[in-house]
Amino acid sequence: MECTVTWTGAAGTRSNMGFVAETGSGHVIAMDGAPDDSKPENGGANMAARPMETVLAGTGGCTAYDVVLILKRGRHDVRGCSVKLVTERAVTDPKVFTKIHMHFTVTGKGIPAAAVERAIAMSHEKYCSASIMLGKTADITTSFDLLDA
Repeated sequence: MECTVTWTGAAGTRSNMGFVAETGSGHVIAMDGAPDDSKPENGGANMAARPMETVLAGTGGCTAYDVVLILKRGRHDVRGCSVKLVTERAVTDPKVFTKIHMHFTVTGKGIPAAAVERAIAMSHEKYCSASIMLGKTADITTSFDLLDA
């Protein structure tokens, strides 16, 4: 896996701290820094997600993918899955995630709650590389709602 991240601020763009990532699979992700009122030249223009937000989004995508796949492999009629991630970060550099709570909402027909609980646990204990990696610095907790559709 590879990714090239390029600073766009030197190209005369509207943001001094904009970046574009091109993934090895050929996709592009825009990122930008937060505005810095005390030193505007060091801040972004709030034109894209922050780099740490993309880490969080990738983690959510990784674990939601696992949960859906595990439920489908169990022949459950899963029709929807979302996960909301809420974090706390260290106050000093490096501002790593120290707590992450993931709340899943799974929609399906006749899915037992135990199957959802098992899928989430399997993702976090075995399959989701991103959450397992972030678990080295953050206390990760989960919860879920199961909606019958």
